[in-house]
Amino acid sequence: VTLHLNPISSVHIHQKPLVFLLNSPLPLVWKLKTERLAPGIRRVFFVSLGSVVQFEKGNFSLSAETEEKLFPEKNEQLLQWAQKEYGAVTSFTELKISRNIYIKVGE
Repeated sequence: VTLHLNPISSVHIHQKPLVFLLNSPLPLVWKLKTERLAPGIRRVFFVSLGSVVQFEKGNFSLSAETEEKLFPEKNEQLLQWAQKEYGAVTSFTELKISRNIYIKVGE
């Protein structure tokens, strides 16, 4: 699955830390494609067991962290866990089948 990350239109270059929970019932290869995300900013990708994140060429991967995690089974439990762990959830998306996921990051 390719994850496309771009800033919202009102933000020229996104310069804040990000945390992603990438959960799947089956192990996946998450391919990351980014535009206009500042280098050197901490970005964390938690993936379900057996999954990996592949970064594009460049220095984005130098400031990104990937960690496998056993997530709660149900989406409601996952959302509650994320809110408890991080204090807020700005976006939650559930897809049954997808090859591309487009996410706008920003304020």
